[in-house]
Amino acid sequence: MSTSTAQHPWRDALLTALAPMIWGTTYLVTTEMLPPDRPFTAALLRALPAGLLLTAFCRRWPRPGDWGRLLLLSALNIGFFQALLFIAAYHLPGGLAAVAGALQPLLVMALAWLLDRQRPLPLALGAAGVGVLGMAALLLSPTASWNPVGLAAALAGTACMAAGTLLARRWRTDLPVLAFTGWQLLLGGLILAPLAWVIDPPLPSLGWTAGLGYAYLSLVGALLAYSLWFRGIARLPSVAVSSLGLLSPLTAVVLGWVWLGQAMTGWSLLGLVLVFGSILTVQWASAPKK
Repeated sequence: MSTSTAQHPWRDALLTALAPMIWGTTYLVTTEMLPPDRPFTAALLRALPAGLLLTAFCRRWPRPGDWGRLLLLSALNIGFFQALLFIAAYHLPGGLAAVAGALQPLLVMALAWLLDRQRPLPLALGAAGVGVLGMAALLLSPTASWNPVGLAAALAGTACMAAGTLLARRWRTDLPVLAFTGWQLLLGGLILAPLAWVIDPPLPSLGWTAGLGYAYLSLVGALLAYSLWFRGIARLPSVAVSSLGLLSPLTAVVLGWVWLGQAMTGWSLLGLVLVFGSILTVQWASAPKK
């Protein structure tokens, strides 16, 4: 870890936190601006154009020995994750999918223990568990349907992102962050292309609203957000980065409350406080101590 990173972990955490907060706007943009029932097309148009722009701008090719790892990271962080995310969204209520996603910090701790023999810090482990409970109180309805296909997809997607987060930090590369991000988006978009072609109906004629929505998802939701995310992975502990991912459903809930007039109950407010407290605690526990 560089000296500047050690001296400014909270600044790095705040910049990284912008990524899941941006991703939390995806639901609002998708439902209010995009044509319906084309999830894989939306994922493809978010990833592929951003990847093409970044790789063309950076003009850096991976080393010959890095292609295998880069392809696996692209599949875990972009291709497989996005596909499983949308399968879960079609089969599960959003609350149950978000609770499954809240398991990511715990999975990162388990993988770090298994692969790197890093025992999880008790405080971070407890805070991550509280985050799962808080997400359940915030979003989970007592009448939620436990569809086995959707639940399996949500858990598999969470595992993909957890593994991708950990491996992206373990597998060092000489690519700059922007090029590293661009290649993952490009390769991940190519993985999504056949799914969009086979599963989704063709796009209708797009108006300004849908065009702006797709442009926002690509330029802000992918190019900017993933650049900040992979920058954070390079500078922060993997557990700290993964816990920031809880800000995505948190942002979606707040936007739904403010923009769409969705109700917030007392349990929802308690869950929001617990999740936010969990994120802060994991950041503090994972920060390098002087």
